[in-house]
Amino acid sequence: MPKLKTHKGLSKRIRKTKTGKLKHVRAMGRHKMVIKNSDRKRKYKRDQNISKADNQKIRRLIPY
Repeated sequence: MPKLKTHKGLSKRIRKTKTGKLKHVRAMGRHKMVIKNSDRKRKYKRDQNISKADNQKIRRLIPY
């Protein structure tokens, strides 16, 4: 069986943790930060887990 290729675009946006969970950076946290209040801006700093619905699809694209 040949090796599976990693989807390079997705591998730059999503990381695997040691326990095997997938995390990504939240959207909308790059610009127009003056409008957003401090609580909302603080949440953009943290990574977010991938939803269970998308988890299986993404694991096929990032096998390693």
